[in-house]
Amino acid sequence: MAKVLVVGNGGREHAIAKQLLASPQVSTVYCAPGNPGMALDQITTVAIDEMDFDGLIKFARENTLDLTFVGPEVPLAGGIVDAFQAAGLAVFGPHQAAAQLESSKVFAKQFMAKHHIPTAGYQLFHDLTAALAYSADHALPQVIKQDGLAAGKGVTVATTYAQAAAALKTALASMDTVLIEDFVAGFEFSQMVLVGGDKYVLLPTAQDHKRLQDNDEGPNTGGMGAYSPVPQITPAIIETTVKTIVEPTIAGLKADGLSFAGVIYVGGILTPAGPQVIEYNLRLGDPETQILLPQLTSDFYQLIVDLLAQRQPTVTFQTTDTYLGVVLAAPGYPGTPQKDVPVPTLAGAYYASVAGQPDALVSAGGRVMMVTAHAKTLAEAQQAAYDKVAVLNTGSLIYRHDIGAKGLAKK
Repeated sequence: MAKVLVVGNGGREHAIAKQLLASPQVSTVYCAPGNPGMALDQITTVAIDEMDFDGLIKFARENTLDLTFVGPEVPLAGGIVDAFQAAGLAVFGPHQAAAQLESSKVFAKQFMAKHHIPTAGYQLFHDLTAALAYSADHALPQVIKQDGLAAGKGVTVATTYAQAAAALKTALASMDTVLIEDFVAGFEFSQMVLVGGDKYVLLPTAQDHKRLQDNDEGPNTGGMGAYSPVPQITPAIIETTVKTIVEPTIAGLKADGLSFAGVIYVGGILTPAGPQVIEYNLRLGDPETQILLPQLTSDFYQLIVDLLAQRQPTVTFQTTDTYLGVVLAAPGYPGTPQKDVPVPTLAGAYYASVAGQPDALVSAGGRVMMVTAHAKTLAEAQQAAYDKVAVLNTGSLIYRHDIGAKGLAKK
C-alpha cells in the first residue's frame, strides 16, 4: 500500500489528500503542515512548514513515501519540485522554471505571445511616471497586474483613473514591474489540466467567485466559492479551449524545455472572439479543487502515477450532477482577518486556515472552511449547499449568498 505526502495547509490540500486517501492503493496520506480540520477525514498532519524543503525531504525518506503532491504556488515558485527530484523522490508539480508561468505575469505574457496563445494586449512598466502617463491616456477599465505571486489578490480592474493610479503606486512600491492590460469583457471560467509531459487529463470546467461580496462587489480574494460544470461553457467551447490554449501551452512548454508532471490551470475568459487566457496558475485552484476532485470516479492516485510516468491515464468522471461550494471566511478577510473566531465542525466540509481541535476549531487566517453539495441541477446544488450553511452556527464568519448565480443566468 502506498504512502503519500500532500504539501500545504488549505482547503485545496484537504481535497487532494481526501481524494488520494480514497484510492484502494493508498494506506496513509500525510499533509504538511495541514490543519486540524483534516483529522475529520483521517488525514495525518505533520508539523513541517511548506517552505522547509530539507525537512519535507527528510520526512519523505524516513517514511519511505511513494509520492509527494505539492498544493500551493509559493513552494512551487521556490523550487520544491527541483529539490525533491534532486533527492530522487517522486513529486507531482512543475519545476521552478515552469512555475514562472504563474509566478511571473511578464514571463506568462511573453510565453503566450511566443506560442500564439490568445490573451489580452498589455504594456509593461518599471517606472511609475511612465505608467501613470500611459494609464491617463488610455480608456477605462484598465487591468493592473502585479508581476509576482499575490495569492489571487494582485489584480485590480480599475474603473476610474484614480483607482488605476493607486493600484500602480501600490504595485511599484513593492516590486519593480507592473503590467497595464487591456480590459476584456466576457464570461470567466477555470479549466484545470493534469499533465505529464505531453499526456494530459482535463478536469471538469468550473467557475470561481473572486470578489468578497455578493454581485461581484468588494475586493478580490483567493476565491469565495465555485461550481462545476458551467452551463455556459459548452463542449464546443471546451474543444476550442483545448485546441487554441491547452495543447499549444503543453507544446510550448515542451519546445522551451519546460515540460513537467503537474497542473496547468487556465484562468479563461470567453470573449466574442473565442476563449482567451486571463492568467495561468501552475497548481490546482482553491476553491475549485474542492468541487472538482469529488467528481472523479476513477483512482486519483493511479492517475498521478500514470502522468508521472508519461502514460495516458484511464479516467472517468461523474456526468449527472452539478457540484457547488460556499467558502466561509473570518471577518476582516482579505485584509487583516480576525483570529480565534469559532469555526463550526461539519462532516464532509473542507477546512483551511483553522487552529484548535477538530471539535473546537477557530480561525487562524482568512478562509476557514468550504461547505459543498451536489445535485441534479445547479439550482438544486446551490439550494443544498446553502441549506447546509443555514444550520451551522456561523457567528461572525462571512460568506457570499450568490455562488452559482452566473451559471443560472440566461446563456
